[in-house]
Amino acid sequence: MPDSRSYPGRTMATVFALILLAGCGPAESPAAGAPAQVLAVAELQPDAASPAVPHYPERTALFGELHIHTMNSPDAFMLNVRARPEDAYRFARGEAIAHAGGGKVQLGQPLDFIAVTDHSEYMGILPQLFDPDSELSTLEVARTITSGDDAQRQQALLGVLMTMGAGTPLPSLVEPELRYGIWQEYVRLADRFYRPGEFTTLVGYEWTSSGAMEEVNLHRNVIFRTSKVSDKPFSSFDSVDPRDLWQWLDQQRELGIEALAISHNSNLSNGLMFPDSVAFDGTPLDAEYAELRQRNEPLAEISQIKGSSETHPLLSPNDEWAGFEILGDLLGGRGTEGEVRGSYIRDAWLTGLQLEAAGGFNPYRFGVIAASDGHNATSPVEENNYHGKIGVADGTPEQRRGGSFINVEHVKYGASGLAGVWAESNTREAIFDALARREVFGTSGPRIKVRFFGAWEWPEDVLQRHDAVQLAYASAVPMGGDLAPRAGAEAAPQFLVSAIKDPASAWLQRLQLVKGWVEAGEKRERVYDIACSDELEPDAETHRCPDNGARVSLETCDFDRGRGATQLQTVWRDPDFDPDQAAFYYVRVLENPTCRWSTWDSLRTGLPLPDSVPPTLQERAYTSPIWYRPGVQGL
Repeated sequence: MPDSRSYPGRTMATVFALILLAGCGPAESPAAGAPAQVLAVAELQPDAASPAVPHYPERTALFGELHIHTMNSPDAFMLNVRARPEDAYRFARGEAIAHAGGGKVQLGQPLDFIAVTDHSEYMGILPQLFDPDSELSTLEVARTITSGDDAQRQQALLGVLMTMGAGTPLPSLVEPELRYGIWQEYVRLADRFYRPGEFTTLVGYEWTSSGAMEEVNLHRNVIFRTSKVSDKPFSSFDSVDPRDLWQWLDQQRELGIEALAISHNSNLSNGLMFPDSVAFDGTPLDAEYAELRQRNEPLAEISQIKGSSETHPLLSPNDEWAGFEILGDLLGGRGTEGEVRGSYIRDAWLTGLQLEAAGGFNPYRFGVIAASDGHNATSPVEENNYHGKIGVADGTPEQRRGGSFINVEHVKYGASGLAGVWAESNTREAIFDALARREVFGTSGPRIKVRFFGAWEWPEDVLQRHDAVQLAYASAVPMGGDLAPRAGAEAAPQFLVSAIKDPASAWLQRLQLVKGWVEAGEKRERVYDIACSDELEPDAETHRCPDNGARVSLETCDFDRGRGATQLQTVWRDPDFDPDQAAFYYVRVLENPTCRWSTWDSLRTGLPLPDSVPPTLQERAYTSPIWYRPGVQGL
């Protein structure tokens, strides 16, 4: 595969074009056996009627994927992905589907919900350009792209791809009627696969803005509450400014259309995802900006294939776990390390506290989920079942070890992640409402269930009570909420935390609570171990659990089943609480060590372990924060 470093000055679009010409993508037509149409809803047969929808008054943990691409995304199609949205739905419900690199792939356990989020820019267009039965195949650009002349094909393909980066689309490929028809097919297909109470399909797409710099990631996924959606997606062809996206979401809400945005891969934003002084358009941050962002973008992805966005060792030098699955290279194929300030979530929450203390507004009171951004219509989040991110670029163990794609070593990609929501039912409305109120969490792949409530007092026996959850919802604040001060209270708040292991993954090692605050205008943070496995206790001075001794074999990838916990729970009171000091708290759950996907690949192929990534990792879950806000009255 061509390496972008061999072509100085060329953009990602050039690299894609060269990949096509090298035979890694379609030359004349879609791969043999691939469907001719971009979507084929009429081919589907309706499933049996859904049973009555179960309702969970105390809410249940559901796991799903809110960031998946299919052949209808230009980058996926160019790397020979021919899986359609309906394949993504079938994969999510546990069926096997074909992979672009050959063979079939299948999840170890089905998901509860999914959103197919193809790029809004030229959504579903490239397959139609290559489809001789499509009206678009008669366009001049289609004829040259599919011609036998390599020079003509490269020029035509570059002409299409460069318009994406420049924000100047070809008019014939973005006609309103064309975009409307493709988008409505997405909605109908999502409705066809939706089974309330059993399997939820949320309608969504990705707004793919890179601002003025191609290598910068300012992308957002837009998720709708129901199948009552806009007539077409708002894309970066409409605007590259996030403020315009949020204002568009406001306009949709006025029309009775509920939707929200989720930022992703802030770690690759070069500091632009979470600015500390001026917005994208150069205007100062203010209360209006904060309210607009809060209203429309309540969530961010904390973990993904393209790296973790929780924090960075340069930002959190006293956090021993801050270096988890870090991917700092920007997207443009130049090996450029991005700015860490403004690119990571914990730092953004701290910036929000600074802005609130100085100006009375906070644009960064958002919750977190995780998602994969898989481009194979799959969610490759299982370490022992990882099959790459994007088509033939990393579809085999050998390609994942040594190849590079837009100058990022595939081996540095992570098998991550999943969104967890606490919802009353497995329905679109209930899941969307959980996202909107931020009662959500993210994991690096395993289905770790974690609950987190804040209150001023808990009964001493709360952990033994059968009605503990009911009590929590009646008198406490769940993850994603604000804990208001209590008049006359001198004691610190108490946090109830509970985590249960994924039955298919390793045992839990520790519960951690991460606190952030601002002191004398400076950002402060601290990580507390609050519950340890194996009857161990956190050290009173260091607030760290002793090593529980859990190990994993690099020869077999068998992990320790004699150490760790199936469940960890505790009630914790902040020993350093200041009632006049705003703060946020969130929970991080760590498993015992297990093999990373790259080690599984080495074990199966007999190749040596790669030296650029660790052989093992500790899978984890992260909750949305609870904010303590001294100036806020009432829960």
